[in-house]
Amino acid sequence: MIRFAERTSMMGTEGAFEVLARAKALEREGKEVYHLEIGEPDFDTPENIKKAALDALNKGYTHYTPSTGLFETRQAIANYISRTRGFDVKPEEVIVTAGAKPVIVYSILSLVEKGEEVIYPDPGYPIYNSAARMAEAKLVPLPLLEDKEFKFDLSDLEKRVTNKTRVIVINSPHNPTGGILTLDDFYGIRDIIGNKDIYIVADEIYSRIVYEGEFVSITKVKELRDRTIIIDGFSKTYAMTGWRLGYGVANPDIINMIAKYVTNSYSCPTAFVQIAGIEALEGNQSAVDYMVKEFKERRDIIVKGLNEIKGVSCKLPKGAFYVFPNIKSFGKSSNEIHNYLLNEHGIACLPGTSFGGFGEGYLRFSYATSKENIKKALLKLNEAFSKVR
Repeated sequence: MIRFAERTSMMGTEGAFEVLARAKALEREGKEVYHLEIGEPDFDTPENIKKAALDALNKGYTHYTPSTGLFETRQAIANYISRTRGFDVKPEEVIVTAGAKPVIVYSILSLVEKGEEVIYPDPGYPIYNSAARMAEAKLVPLPLLEDKEFKFDLSDLEKRVTNKTRVIVINSPHNPTGGILTLDDFYGIRDIIGNKDIYIVADEIYSRIVYEGEFVSITKVKELRDRTIIIDGFSKTYAMTGWRLGYGVANPDIINMIAKYVTNSYSCPTAFVQIAGIEALEGNQSAVDYMVKEFKERRDIIVKGLNEIKGVSCKLPKGAFYVFPNIKSFGKSSNEIHNYLLNEHGIACLPGTSFGGFGEGYLRFSYATSKENIKKALLKLNEAFSKVR
């Protein structure tokens, strides 16, 4: 038996990929499976972006780039963030990465000493917890409450901020609930942390997938800009999950420290993919508008269908492409219901506890699949929940 280093036990995992593997195994056995587990747009990457990548390959973008990314890509991202967040961003405040996860992990590893505290949303994307564990931080989950539209209560945050707090993670629009934070929430964070040496890791990967109102970044609060690391990317907005292209925006000192981790792990992001990223940001946006319109229609279908199932209730998410229905009435754990749905009825979803302890009593469904699949899955769900004992 292999003896692994103790530090490997600090790493968590991402439940969606584990459930996807189980669902694929059932399909290989000949069973029909409805995939509502994975947070991946079912659309193809827009043609103009693919063409830009092919052109870049033909022009020789097949070599190393700086660990922070190509200057022209960093400039395009700086222009985009300046335009969408409303303050001036320079290329030296941008790092291009292989997906958005490295910015989450490397930011926390860079800023947090052993025993310092990381406050993160619960339920929340599991990599926040995992990154904090790898940093040997004290984990401080911040509950997101259904009766507050899956936002946190500022009084709950205030109770959790101490002299050992080093990082507060926020995610809006939010995975897994689709909740959205407001400018009032951000001013509340400012007032609570005051002049404490605390940084904000702001995961804004779903910033373009908003259905009601407009996306608001915490960087609207001027006093927090220098202490915020913006995390965003191309996977969700442009259906580029397999391209692995993300970025971080922060103080240049933080950017340079993250770059050291990149140098010591994967060297640099892929050159031709970065050129495709420029086209994504600066080219025709009609494909994005179409995808968001489709997601909204799918959201309305799945929320209505779930609320028509006896014993299930579901809030209307304002962003991202997930629903987080309440299944507490069935008197079983989220994991029991999740396993029952997958094994007995071929419905792949995630238990709420994949996103933290406060996710108990909920399931997460991704509606990044066709309307036809959603409607079929709802029929199966209605049948399945009618048989829960």
